[in-house]
Amino acid sequence: METFIAILAIVLGVVGIIGSIAPGLPGPPLSWLGMLVLYIWGTGANGAGEPLSTTFLLVWLGIVIVVSVLDYFVPAYFTKLTGGSKWGSRGAIVGLFIGLVFPPVGMILGSLLGAFAGELLFAQKDTTTSLKSAFGAFLGFMFGTGLKLICSAVMLFYVIIYAF
Repeated sequence: METFIAILAIVLGVVGIIGSIAPGLPGPPLSWLGMLVLYIWGTGANGAGEPLSTTFLLVWLGIVIVVSVLDYFVPAYFTKLTGGSKWGSRGAIVGLFIGLVFPPVGMILGSLLGAFAGELLFAQKDTTTSLKSAFGAFLGFMFGTGLKLICSAVMLFYVIIYAF
């Protein structure tokens, strides 16, 4: 049974990493579930013999919530950093949500096109400025994906440490 729990936790961690890259799967929450599985049913300890603590699990839950929420707002923030207006930021968020229908390309293109359309149509900026804002939205999407990937990879590391 202990081997099954360890394998299940590791599979959840790996699927979490995949979900960090491939939209549609909630990457960090799945990785955190791997840690939760070890906490509830596992009897593993780290190299120092310390079991997985409730505090450690709750801190990682907080990190997962923050990273998951940030992932939706970072593209809009980066749009603003590159000179975009509130219309570009809102367009990036709307495009991201519309793009959820066609992951992962839809999310990337949706964020780019949403920021571009928001700047061009509503803020009535020129094409160059609108493209700059769209590029900011793309950078924000990549930054958010990177945060999720790092978060899930670190949790997988801990899952492996505590599983064996």
